Amino acid sequence: MTLPAVRYAREALAAAADPEKAAGMQAYMKTDMPFYGVQKPGRVPVIRHIVRTWPPADQREYEELVLALWCQPHREEKYVALGVARGHARFITPASLPLYRRLVTEGAWWDLVDEVATRLVRRVVVAHPEAWAEIDRWIEDSDMWLRRAAILSQIGAKDATDAGRLFDYCRRRMHEREFFIRKAIGWALREYSKTDPGAVAGFVREHRDGLSGLSYREATKHIGHLVGE
Repeated sequence: MTLPAVRYAREALAAAADPEKAAGMQAYMKTDMPFYGVQKPGRVPVIRHIVRTWPPADQREYEELVLALWCQPHREEKYVALGVARGHARFITPASLPLYRRLVTEGAWWDLVDEVATRLVRRVVVAHPEAWAEIDRWIEDSDMWLRRAAILSQIGAKDATDAGRLFDYCRRRMHEREFFIRKAIGWALREYSKTDPGAVAGFVREHRDGLSGLSYREATKHIGHLVGE
């Protein structure tokens, strides 16, 4: 299963390659990793074909398939790996958190980490609250990308958001000077402000002196009128 799926992905992406777009995508991501130059609309059918044609029978096959794609040399193959991981909903469970942790630590850049956090980890913790015990460890991890993933893990959860945990994570990391943490705090608060603007306004008012300017500006984009802006 794994080898045919990887071969198909590489051949399909290579056939759609656009060197000019590849150069632009690589520059935008500020990475030395090569690109084919295949943007999202061109990757979607590749992901769908793999999901339909090579469905994993069990957890082991799910992880093997995702990692086989992930370990290929081009960025788009990693995007396909994440798409395939999303495409098999029955495996998006606490059992997959070690896999998702690996994807975060090896991905180590916002395009990959944010996809894992918001599209995979979120679905795990919303459906399986007991999984928070693992994410509670991420927020204190020495790996900055795991801390970012923990902060972003409720993006899109809306009414299912564990607001107390969201605010606790932001409070515990708001002292950091790291841009990607400050940005994550602001983004997470801004998104939740669309669901409960009053709660977010209360949090940012209480912690105005502790939040970085970046986090505060991002958090209050839609609720400035509630915090006196």
